Amino acid sequence: FRCCGCMRFRLALKVSSVRPCKIVIATLTKNGVHLDMKLNTFEHINLFSFVSSSPSVVTNYKFDKSKQCISSVTIEIGFLQKKNADSNPYDSDKMAGEFIQHFNNQAFTVGQQLAFSYNDKLFELVIKDMEAMDPSILKGGNASGKKIEIGLLLGNSQVIFERAESSSMTLIGKSKTRESRQSIISPDWNFERMGIGGLDKEFSDIFRRAFASRVFPPDIVEQMGCKHVKGILLYGPPGCGKTLMARQIGKMLKAREPKIVNGPEILNKYVGESEANIRKLFADAEDEQKRLGANSGLHIIIFDEIDAICKQRGSMAGSTGVHDTVVNQLLSKIDGVEQLNNILVIGMTNRPDLIDEALLRPGRLEVKMEIGLPDEKGRIQILHIHTAKMRQYDLLSSDVDIKELAVETKNYSGAELEGLVRAAQSTAMNRHIKASNTVEVNIETAERLQVSRLDFMASLNNDIKPAFGTNQEDYASYIMNGIIRWGDPVSAVLEDGELLVQQTKNSDRTPLVSVLLEGPPNSGKTALAAKISEDSQFPFIKICSPDKMIGHSEIAKCQAIKKIFEDAYKSQLSCVVVDDIERLLDYVPIGPRFSNLVLQALLVLLKKPPPKGRKLLIIGTTSRKDVLQEMEMLDAFSTTIHIPNISRGEQLVEALELLGSFQENERSKIAQAVKGQSLWIGIKKLLMLIEMAVQVRKRYSFCIYFEELGSNMQHI
Repeated sequence: FRCCGCMRFRLALKVSSVRPCKIVIATLTKNGVHLDMKLNTFEHINLFSFVSSSPSVVTNYKFDKSKQCISSVTIEIGFLQKKNADSNPYDSDKMAGEFIQHFNNQAFTVGQQLAFSYNDKLFELVIKDMEAMDPSILKGGNASGKKIEIGLLLGNSQVIFERAESSSMTLIGKSKTRESRQSIISPDWNFERMGIGGLDKEFSDIFRRAFASRVFPPDIVEQMGCKHVKGILLYGPPGCGKTLMARQIGKMLKAREPKIVNGPEILNKYVGESEANIRKLFADAEDEQKRLGANSGLHIIIFDEIDAICKQRGSMAGSTGVHDTVVNQLLSKIDGVEQLNNILVIGMTNRPDLIDEALLRPGRLEVKMEIGLPDEKGRIQILHIHTAKMRQYDLLSSDVDIKELAVETKNYSGAELEGLVRAAQSTAMNRHIKASNTVEVNIETAERLQVSRLDFMASLNNDIKPAFGTNQEDYASYIMNGIIRWGDPVSAVLEDGELLVQQTKNSDRTPLVSVLLEGPPNSGKTALAAKISEDSQFPFIKICSPDKMIGHSEIAKCQAIKKIFEDAYKSQLSCVVVDDIERLLDYVPIGPRFSNLVLQALLVLLKKPPPKGRKLLIIGTTSRKDVLQEMEMLDAFSTTIHIPNISRGEQLVEALELLGSFQENERSKIAQAVKGQSLWIGIKKLLMLIEMAVQVRKRYSFCIYFEELGSNMQHI
């Protein structure tokens, strides 16, 4: 065809064996046929046979300027000679102006290749897409943007440059393609199908901080001067979904498969190999960024147990320093002199306090996300996920209420909820196993297999206990005889305890409430503290008792106490009973001697408020209020409640009646014996005396025993 207003002829030659394009454009001049491309790009073209072919191939072509004038053309650009490639930025606006100046009133077709000179550099161009001008816009209509295969370039045509996929060229300016950048979020992803429940808020926060900037085209990000977030630290208690969340982020994004590395795998026995392993993880991202620049794809690197290789530098006494150099290498790769903008490093740990602080600054692992215990809504989602198969095949009984299970499983982690479902399944399957010498499945009843509510409740009570929950055995031994309300003082203590529990639950101003129960030995302080904590129904109840720290050094004791409080901070509502404080402090009156290290740790922990959104009730017990007063520990508690001994005869009789250990006539004799006497006996000692008396076979053995000790009780 011949261009209108142009003396050069254009030849359209269809060559089926040519790759990658079937349309070859040539220019016919007096001197012969000239191809508008590199001849070595296409093979098997016999130019001489083409020239000698029938002249009927060449025809006049008339442009319809109402339909074939180019409104916008998208051109793929790359270096013509790879050896001349450089990383300098090229202004697409100036290139577009020069292109229009050189090729004004020139005909183009989609797929056409041509050479272009700019700033003494040769570039290879490929016409990728063209849209025609729509005359209807002159009449006030909307432009249709019709695609055309052949068009005429005019002075007011818009030229848009797009970097070739294999090119390392850097384009700047507004005339580069605003890449129809596909969303990095996969359109068909779903939390439930991915097996993730209870982490909606965490995913939302991570997306806002780490991925929002990656959704926008590179030119907008460049104009804002925005840098992508390069690192995320996921931390929290075990079994809450950190590893699962990190793995599924790669599936949520339309990115290449993430590299998952267990922290200790980085370390190597050979000198320098540990650092080399770090460099290998980032090698692919470095190569791609050099080739594609801002259009490089996202590379995700996941470090599980990152605290194993990124401990505080200088903290490893006696080591060869390999941990320090690994940390240095990782710091320089994430945010060093040669910065990478196409990486996302995700670190996971249960101990964020061990990680070097330089790794946690903005520009490195700047997004720190706690993956904590799921709330009730999250537990419902997790249980739905793990029972989905059973519901699908009608293996879940209709009496199973997921909401009820979610209420009963406070402070269960995701892994523990999965274990609960497995335990319930095992309980259900066990019913259909024949009890004989061999293990056989009862086929007749197995077809009616269903997991019922009783299976879940049995597993809840016997099999799966939460690591950060209430262990009933922990405090049941302290109240195995119940609470004996021998008088108003006991009722008053329990009522005050209930008020403190309600304050902890309902008050937004006092997330930390602490109370000290003080009184003489054997007065039942620990039992009352255990009763108050049990009645609170808090999901996390822990007793910090000296009997669990026998033989511990001062440092080990401080670490054990600190861990109890740190575990409490992970629950929405927590209660910690610090029992027998003077024994925790190793106090003895001879000397006197006590552990100042433990004292200072307790003073700090008793005053430290829990994290935002968490509430903590602390109940302490002591028999030496005077000692704690001298140590300035009383001021660390919000309030102090006195626990008295039994001091009057009617209180003793009331206690005996509640215990029910003696007959009416026996209690009458005891009442006569103690009438008008001043008593001072602890409820625990009274229980011991009663049990000793019961063991004697004589009918009135307790009266005899009581008379023998009566004089002593008056002076106790």
